[in-house]
Amino acid sequence: MQVFAILPWYDWLALLFFFAAWMGYAWFARYWGGKRPSLLATTNRYRRYWMLQATYRDPRMIDGIITQSLASSPSFFASATMIVIGGLLAALGTTDKAAEFVREIPFVTRTSMLVFELKVLVLLGIFVNAFFRFTWSMRQYTFASLVLGAMPPPAEFESGKFAREHYANRAGTLLGLAAETFNDGIRAYYFSFAAMAWIFSPLVFAIATAVVVGILYSREFGSQVLHVLRDD
Repeated sequence: MQVFAILPWYDWLALLFFFAAWMGYAWFARYWGGKRPSLLATTNRYRRYWMLQATYRDPRMIDGIITQSLASSPSFFASATMIVIGGLLAALGTTDKAAEFVREIPFVTRTSMLVFELKVLVLLGIFVNAFFRFTWSMRQYTFASLVLGAMPPPAEFESGKFAREHYANRAGTLLGLAAETFNDGIRAYYFSFAAMAWIFSPLVFAIATAVVVGILYSREFGSQVLHVLRDD
């Protein structure tokens, strides 16, 4: 019970709303994406088209270059996330100065040093999660590259030795999983901005969380990019 006494009830409520919104939206995006076309589901369709076209090509140098280019995005974000994690760990080592600086910001709720450290730890946890997602995405792109490199020559598909559709779907699904994991890491970055609003007040924290959910929904289910990709 002493742990719960660290924060007032409204701070705990805002924190609970934050994690419920994050996990709830992740579940909703997967569930609703199966019923209504989302940005990820639509691009997955193009990934399968791409792998199907790759079965007709030999050599497949251009496909390897594209896969390597896609893998560079999670690699960049993983490196950037390590820098952010290092900065947050440094902030934990100088919480007195950091808390003093934050208190000078207008409209910021005055909190104890322990509460400030808790808020930094929440941010640290978010970026650690993002780092794991980005690095797993990198590995998944590596697996997709292996499948692409092992893809049989077009003649063996034409002879019926290998099923073209089955192989293309398998490779496309791997690329889709890598993209979904990368999307999870990006989503963590979005929610980290909402967590930063906790410094001001629990109310601002909750409002920022709701705004982030709205932005994510509009981009994944109602963006102009999605409209263009679905325009058959």
